[in-house]
Amino acid sequence: MKFPALLCALLLACAQPESQAQGPTPQKVLRYAFKVAETGFDPAQITDSYSKAIAAGIFDAPLEYDFGARPFKLRPSTLTAMPEVSDDFKTITMRVKPGIYFADDAAFKGAKRELTAADYVYSIKRHYDPKFKSGNLYILENAKILGLSELRRELMKAKKPFDYDREVEGLKALDRYTFQIKLGVPDPRFIYQFSDAAFLGAVAREVVEFYGDKIMEHPVGTNAYRLAEWRRSSRIVLEKNPGYRDVRYAEVAPPDASEQLKAQVAALQGRKLPLADRVVIDIIEEAQPRWLSFLRGEADVIEEVPIDFAGVAMPGNHLAPNLAKQGITMTRYPRADISVSYFNMEDPVVGGYTPEKIALRRAINLAVDLDKEIRLVRRGQAIKSQGPIPTIVFGHDPAFKSEMTEYSPAKARALLDMYGYKDVDGDGWRELPDGKPLSIEYSTLADGERRQLAEQWQKNMAAIGIKMTFKIGKFPEQLKAANAGKLQMWGVGWVGTTPDGDTFLAMGSGKAKGHANKPRFELAAFDAIYDKQKALPDGPERQALMTEGQRLLVAYAPYKFHVHRIWTDMAQPWVKGYSRNIFVRDFWKYVDVDPAAQPQAH
Repeated sequence: MKFPALLCALLLACAQPESQAQGPTPQKVLRYAFKVAETGFDPAQITDSYSKAIAAGIFDAPLEYDFGARPFKLRPSTLTAMPEVSDDFKTITMRVKPGIYFADDAAFKGAKRELTAADYVYSIKRHYDPKFKSGNLYILENAKILGLSELRRELMKAKKPFDYDREVEGLKALDRYTFQIKLGVPDPRFIYQFSDAAFLGAVAREVVEFYGDKIMEHPVGTNAYRLAEWRRSSRIVLEKNPGYRDVRYAEVAPPDASEQLKAQVAALQGRKLPLADRVVIDIIEEAQPRWLSFLRGEADVIEEVPIDFAGVAMPGNHLAPNLAKQGITMTRYPRADISVSYFNMEDPVVGGYTPEKIALRRAINLAVDLDKEIRLVRRGQAIKSQGPIPTIVFGHDPAFKSEMTEYSPAKARALLDMYGYKDVDGDGWRELPDGKPLSIEYSTLADGERRQLAEQWQKNMAAIGIKMTFKIGKFPEQLKAANAGKLQMWGVGWVGTTPDGDTFLAMGSGKAKGHANKPRFELAAFDAIYDKQKALPDGPERQALMTEGQRLLVAYAPYKFHVHRIWTDMAQPWVKGYSRNIFVRDFWKYVDVDPAAQPQAH
């Protein structure tokens, strides 16, 4: 008879362990959105913060930031200990932990590939290879790593490819796990750069050579995630790297954490990282669909609540009661950033260093009503900028005040009149001093916030008789045009990757033209100040130089410094341990998700 056999099978099935009976554990998927499209994922080629966020989750830098510690503090990531730095700040020695491996990839032809010191040497050298047009090369060249710039120039002059095998004095692998960097100038903060995995994360040479011109599409690193899917300008999916080393959650809650967050952080202690199995990032440029996606539970986190909805989401900068009842949490934090409009200093209309050109830019800046911009467009989620250096990094001087925050259309009109920018033909718009039409083209994006900012610009300029038109485009294309010096004016943000003001002063450095220095500003007096402060340890002397550098940028006005932004993120109740360290891009590693509580399956 078959009946007893069937009964026996049923009894055995019922007796199986609970985990087997219930099937596989559901994946933990963290979903959110970028408001701007990515450009690619190769550390040698990317400069935008959105692409860098993805790269940071895939590649490993030698150092990382302690996620919850304040003040911000570095710790080893792939190193055995913190770097050894010589007393003169010119020699840095780092030792890589043995037993760290790259994610499996066809480039390795089935072999398990260990991370070594040579990978970091190679990854640094890639920024000197003209083929990749690194937007961050200026950071390395400012530090004068011995022999690398010279090698680059020699090979470019000879029209030869970059020679990765040529050893230079300033960058060597001393053994399999130890590498050393020697600088031509003292730089007390150069090790900060080695916390940015999207800049100096380890890239394997085999991978670059295997994928060639497609390397932007094939990031392969040693960090917690790997690229699972990429639909350009639409969706990015990361999945847990199955070969990621054994790293356990050992974070502390930030000092301003709620009791709820403190309890969640305590509950996560000892868990293997990363906590989320997959990260799904959609590109949603418009604010309304991005906000509605979060409200419907389609997104687990919303990074930077769109300012259009600040009044309903956080009236008076407090979480709205209806959202609090749903268990939604709010995280509010100042950014190490600056929102600017820049003038192309090589443009025949708005550029130049003669008095009448400086007067035009200063007049334009004086006509910008920042109070209205903050109240009407930014919904109170920002503070005025006196200069480029944000409030939360070294170099910010609370006593420094400048005309960047001054709103005076009367003074602007007087400046224009004084330097010959007058309405000669009586049509209501000013002409150039030589009588030719004065018209300024401002490049911007299509989202609602940028449209409102453009409206403010138009009103402000009309009030002083300057005609302004707007060129709408996509961020990747505008970034490329900006770096090439092809935009007359552009509104953009600059985000710091370290708790130091140097990267913001670099916006005026002649060595950073076309990179951090989008307006292509060049002034010997400023460069001397910039170079001097860079070599000094933190203290009053360096602070004074940084303030003087800001004064020069205000006086010559290659920028209109608008605001330092305050960001507010929100997370759904099924997201655990959500907080932000503004210098940690791949926050997903430290965030847990309860898939059973999410409103839809994956």
